[in-house]
Amino acid sequence: MTQIGIYEKALPKGMNWQSRLRLVKELGFDFLELSIDESDERLARLNWTDNELAQIQDAIRQTGVPIRTLMLSGHRRYPLGSTKIEIQEKALRMGCRAIDIAEKLGIRHIQLAGYDVFYEKRSYLTREYFMQNLISLVKYAASKEVMLDIETMDDPFINSLTKVKQIKERIKSPWLQAYPDLGNLSAWTENNVAQEIENNLDIIAHIHLKDTLPVTPESKGQFKDVPFGSGTVDFIGLLKLLTDLGYDGAYTIEMWSENSLDPISEVKKAQAFFKPILEMVGLKQEEQHA
Repeated sequence: MTQIGIYEKALPKGMNWQSRLRLVKELGFDFLELSIDESDERLARLNWTDNELAQIQDAIRQTGVPIRTLMLSGHRRYPLGSTKIEIQEKALRMGCRAIDIAEKLGIRHIQLAGYDVFYEKRSYLTREYFMQNLISLVKYAASKEVMLDIETMDDPFINSLTKVKQIKERIKSPWLQAYPDLGNLSAWTENNVAQEIENNLDIIAHIHLKDTLPVTPESKGQFKDVPFGSGTVDFIGLLKLLTDLGYDGAYTIEMWSENSLDPISEVKKAQAFFKPILEMVGLKQEEQHA
């Protein structure tokens, strides 16, 4: 049985936690993926009080819907590899606080954006700062038994599972794994995505489902807001491969429909796209319980 979750940004904004988690269950998903992105609004979640966290815990208990994963894309704005020491320190505080929140809410995985820097100029120095600070975060995560997963990105710094494994050669911890995005992997035409998965299955802890358009000499590609089925990701082939290889972890559908006119309709379209594919490759979702 497979668990399938939905990204928070797919759902309508402005809902309280009970309503949001209840909607996740009504739509037939097994869990929610929480977002702490680079916006002031969502970065403020790192300052949640114990009382605010208790309210979310109550919503999880009452609805029976867990928050299994946390996407910490706020490190785009405050990167671990920044040449500015004050930004590095803030990035580390953000990471540690996210780990604390994960521990309290029962979140199993924190997805780290695979950038050394995003808005700054990249260098060997920014890579080394990234590695040093990642080592510190992994040690803290291990102490809390929270998994850190590096996502394969829309950026050449870490755009393959091979590059995540190279990082793991230096940081030899079971608490650091990979969170591949099938869309991002597929958009980089230099990747043989099937080989990437076959060679690195042992480091895959969770998977994003997203469609993309490829990077070519004429195009920068498209990594967001590509309707499922209109991109070039071979979902049938890749999900069949993962099933045949014995991948038993969860999947999250990644969408950004929260600001659309009808987010719920958009989510249902995505479900309708994946339903026959999951059946075709032999993936059965866990039964929903009231």
